[in-house]
Amino acid sequence: MITGAARGIGEAIATRFSRDGYRVILVDKDEEAGRATAGQMEHAIFLPADIADEQQVRDLFRQCLDQYGKVDVLVNNAAIIRDHMIHKMTLEEFESVVDINLTGTWLMCREAAAIMREARQGRIINISSRGWLGNLGQTNYAASKAGVIGLTRVLGLELGRYNVLVNAVAPGAIQTPMTDSMPEDDRQKLIEAQPTKSMGQPEDVAHAVAFLADPETQFITGQTLYVDGGKSIGAGV
Repeated sequence: MITGAARGIGEAIATRFSRDGYRVILVDKDEEAGRATAGQMEHAIFLPADIADEQQVRDLFRQCLDQYGKVDVLVNNAAIIRDHMIHKMTLEEFESVVDINLTGTWLMCREAAAIMREARQGRIINISSRGWLGNLGQTNYAASKAGVIGLTRVLGLELGRYNVLVNAVAPGAIQTPMTDSMPEDDRQKLIEAQPTKSMGQPEDVAHAVAFLADPETQFITGQTLYVDGGKSIGAGV
C-alpha cells in the first residue's frame, strides 16, 4: 500500500513494486490521476482516501484486508507543502501540512501496526525529507518531516520484536513536476547546492524503498536513509 501514489515519487514507488511482482494498492485523494496511474500497472488497484481522516484510513485498511487478507508493506509517501516565512504563515497553512504529513502518516502506521503485529511480519517505510534538517520558509514542512523521523524511530522500538521493520527514506532534490515548474534560476541554484551537481530521479527513491521492503533486508529498523546526493552532509551549503 502506497499513499500519494498518483504521481511523482509515489507513482515511481508503485511502479517499482508492481514490476517486482507485488500486488499494489495505490492511495491518493486525486481519483482521476490515481485510477489512470493504477491502470498502467499490473497487479494494481486504486483506492481513494484522505489520510488525515481517521475513518477513511480505517475504511482503507478494511478494504485492503477484504481484497488481499493482509498488508505486507506500507509506504507513507503522501505529503503537501505550504511554504511561507513564519511571519507570513497562517495557522491553517501550518496545521494542514502537519495534518497530512505527520498525523496522516501516524494514522496509517497505527492501522498497519495492528495488522502486522498480529501477523508477526511486515515493513513500514515512511517518506520523510532532507528538509527536516531545515529550509527557509518551511517551519511547517520541516516540523512535520522531523516528526516522521521521530515516529519511525519509536515504531522501530515498538514493533521490532514482532518482525515488523520500520524505516524512513529522506529524499533531497528530486526531479518531479513540482521542481520542473520552478523558475530556471531557482532550479539551477538548487542543483549547484548539491555535492553531485545534479538532481535525483523518483526511481532513486523507489530503489531505496524497495531495498527496505525486501524480505531479505532483515536487520535494519528505526533508520533514516538519505537519497539526496549528499546534501545532508552539509557540503555545498
